[in-house]
Amino acid sequence: MLNNKSVLITGGTGSFGQKCTKIILEKFKPKKLIIFSRDELKQWEMAAQFPDSIYDCMRYFIGDVRDIERLNRALRGVDYVIHAAALKQVPTLEYNPFEAIKTNIIGAQNVINASIDQGVKKVIALSTDKAANPINLYGATKLCSDKLFIAGNAYTRRDETVFSVVRYGNVLGSRGSVIPVFLKQLKTGVLTVTDSRMTRFWITLDQGVHFVLQCLDQMVGGELFVPKIPSMKIMDLARAIGPDCEIKVIGIRAGEKLHEVMITKDDARRTLDTGDFYIIQPFFYFWDRRSNWTNARKVSEDFEYNSGKNSHFLSVEDMKKLVEML
Repeated sequence: MLNNKSVLITGGTGSFGQKCTKIILEKFKPKKLIIFSRDELKQWEMAAQFPDSIYDCMRYFIGDVRDIERLNRALRGVDYVIHAAALKQVPTLEYNPFEAIKTNIIGAQNVINASIDQGVKKVIALSTDKAANPINLYGATKLCSDKLFIAGNAYTRRDETVFSVVRYGNVLGSRGSVIPVFLKQLKTGVLTVTDSRMTRFWITLDQGVHFVLQCLDQMVGGELFVPKIPSMKIMDLARAIGPDCEIKVIGIRAGEKLHEVMITKDDARRTLDTGDFYIIQPFFYFWDRRSNWTNARKVSEDFEYNSGKNSHFLSVEDMKKLVEML
């Protein structure tokens, strides 16, 4: 799929971008793999990890998705875009809402417009479970971003730029994960959880990257892809990391849910089950003539993909094995 193609990853120096770069270089032979981010230090560190003496396809662009002029320059000649750039820290964005909107919403609009103007073939954007029935600003900005990307398909013909979205849950060991917090707290003998009833969807970074690349390959434009992944209980995660530690409940934070939802009941009427993952279909006129998901079946109208009601939960032992892999 990516052999002899030019691929650009926005936010390419983040946890996802670095893992995605590693997997693409292992599995494909891209013409160019462009890392687009605003962090010069991380770009320098990535260039040391993936030296051009070995990987002559690597390119690095200092830039911000807020800057459409820089995006237009970076996207010239690019075939595929993986949009991973975002501001993600929930408490920080509650305090800095204008900055969240500039990056997560205006930045999404800039990626869409620049991709269309530069003739990019496919764009796939990363979302989050917090975008479904959002109660915090981060989730609200990502929901808006999701809708912008899906609507981007109405601005182009099918043989031009197409857009899709991937939505998944907490990523094991990423910078936004609670695991690094727990690992630091091990030294104190006390792990803090906000609410003992809390559950979350759980996916490894490798699984997330492979799912995004699979969706990039299969997308026709307009899909919101949701993987079938397990849930975990926050108390089980704490016991897996610090079995001998005291667990202290400190109270739920602003903008935090007890359980996350990736597909709401309102979205159920337009959700397809492909067997391995779900697709939330758009309402747009172009979808009926574009969709080729003929083997997928509709879910029931009262379906909800909720981390607290999931059919698959990770055990304490399962999570111990996953944490040991970090």
